Amino acid sequence: MAATRLIAMHQNKGRSLQKCLKDRTDYAQNPEKTEGGELVSSYQCDPEFVEEQFASSKKEYLEITGRKIVGDIIAYQIRQSFKPGEITPEEANKIGYETAMRWTKGQHAFIVATHVDKAHIHNHIIYNSTTLSCDRKFRNFWFCGVALQRLSDLVCLENGLSVIEPVKPSQRVKRTEYPDRRSFREDIRDAIDSCLEQNPKDIDELLRLLLEMGYESKRGKYVSVKGKGQKKFLRFRSLGAGYREQDLERIFAGESHENVAAATEKTEPKLDMLLDIQKMIAKGKGPGYERWAKVHNIKQMAQTLLFLEEHNLRDYDELATKAKSVSDRFAEITERQKSLEARLAEIADLKKHIINYSKTKQIYVAYRESGYSKKFYEAHREDITLHKAAKDAFSKIKGKIPTIKELNAEYAQVLAEKKKTYSEYRQARQEMKDYQTAKYNTDRFLQTEEQEKQAEKQKQNTKAR
Repeated sequence: MAATRLIAMHQNKGRSLQKCLKDRTDYAQNPEKTEGGELVSSYQCDPEFVEEQFASSKKEYLEITGRKIVGDIIAYQIRQSFKPGEITPEEANKIGYETAMRWTKGQHAFIVATHVDKAHIHNHIIYNSTTLSCDRKFRNFWFCGVALQRLSDLVCLENGLSVIEPVKPSQRVKRTEYPDRRSFREDIRDAIDSCLEQNPKDIDELLRLLLEMGYESKRGKYVSVKGKGQKKFLRFRSLGAGYREQDLERIFAGESHENVAAATEKTEPKLDMLLDIQKMIAKGKGPGYERWAKVHNIKQMAQTLLFLEEHNLRDYDELATKAKSVSDRFAEITERQKSLEARLAEIADLKKHIINYSKTKQIYVAYRESGYSKKFYEAHREDITLHKAAKDAFSKIKGKIPTIKELNAEYAQVLAEKKKTYSEYRQARQEMKDYQTAKYNTDRFLQTEEQEKQAEKQKQNTKAR
């Protein structure tokens, strides 16, 4: 689960562009927060000199385009926070890199710094406002933050992480609590409830009772009422379930108000597994649970029969074959997803080795020219180790080592295929669940029916004796 926010980074008055960039990037790469810099990754830039490279690109932008930079935005920052205990720092950095790559489409240099100094692991992703080609700048469009959050959620889902469920504006926790305000419709519904307690025989008598309470009424194609402070009449049909004219007519006919309201609420039936009642009773469940479970099983068996009818499955063998078929398809798609994820990891790892090889090449040449001096090795142990690791990785590659550009293109292709496959994965998972549930319920029903036959047969044999 990742809470994501996009922040525009501005140049402070009286400070140079490079100094402002350095302050922000230094904070992001703080060794105390990133495990000594181990949790810092980058794309098309060197984390140690990122502020210089960003500033240089802006000078080149002016030379290429001749356009004067309008505004004071020098870079953008993405803050990506994860649920505590759900992810490792390494995985968080990987997801941050993937998010940044897909958000910028590989057209902007960026760094990803993962902080572990707080209970929640979070990423600071800083990307250059100027493109790598230095001929364009990032366009901060309307609802940009919403688009970024959706992309981050998609990346999290693809990596098996939870996402924050969207909350309706009306259900969001407000920073400032205001006194509850009642609507005119709520007042009218309360007034109708009060009138219904007097058992009016028809709509005319109900309107007369409302008139006594200070409400005006209007009859036409629809019945409408208006109370004190209202500017317009409100129709009964707009008051909701249990208060529409047809609902009120049913109440006058003798049905309870509660039953009418419940009958008007439509719920989508859900296919679920039958319960093993005897097993739960053996565990200590009481008579109340038994009654509820029996009703539940009856409803679910009806849903199962409806499911079989909708899918034209009239034979048990057909159901078993179809259940196995959809399960095999789900397993196949799952394996495909895993193979794509593995390839994405391989590409990312190879890119890292190529970059490390390029950064440490001169140091390794100097190390070799020193006659593999132990003193030189101790002074440059980290760089030499990275260089050797890169060479070991290259030795396992058959043929020519691909370029960063080729790897980026392949990564985008594999990622697009994975995204497409994920929609198929979700559909196949739901289909498998439905068919497996239908088969399980059918098996349970047939088993129960056979047990009842055996019990009845045993009962008859006992009577015969």
